[in-house]
Amino acid sequence: MDFMTILHPGAIKVLGSVTSKRRLFQSLGEVASDVYDISTSAAVDALQDRENLGPTGVGKGVALPHARLPGLNGVSAVFIRTETPLDFSAVDRQPVDLFFGLFAPEEAGVDHLKALALVSRTMRDKDICAKLRANDDPSILHAILTESLPRQAA
Repeated sequence: MDFMTILHPGAIKVLGSVTSKRRLFQSLGEVASDVYDISTSAAVDALQDRENLGPTGVGKGVALPHARLPGLNGVSAVFIRTETPLDFSAVDRQPVDLFFGLFAPEEAGVDHLKALALVSRTMRDKDICAKLRANDDPSILHAILTESLPRQAA
C-alpha cells in the first residue's frame, strides 16, 4: 500500500482555519464525498464516533482521524492542512494543522491498519511535515506525499 493507491490528487485541501473538530470532520467528509462518493454525513458521524473513543491527534501538529464505513471498496484518504492550527486534544497538547483522514471499509482490518501505519510513519518525518507546511498548492502537497520515500506499509 502506498499514497498513490489511497490518496487521490483531488483529496487535498488547504484551509485558512477551522473552528472546531466537528467543522474539520465536515470538511474531511465534504472532500471524501466530492472525490470518493462517500456520504458526507456518514463520514462526519463515523469520524466523530471514532474520535469519541479517544483523540486522534498524535502530536507535533498532526492528527489522523479515521473511520470505517459500510460500502467502501478500499481505503481512501483525505489530507487537509490548515493555516491556523486547531486545538485537537492531541497527546502533546499542541494544536494541529496537518490532518490526514482515512476512510476504510468496515471489513478492512489489515488494509486499514496498513494505511494507518503508512500515514503514521510518513507524518513522523519532520522534513516531510516541514515541506507540507511550507506549500499551499494541493498538487505540490500531493507530490510531496506520493513521492516521499518509498514507504510501504507492513
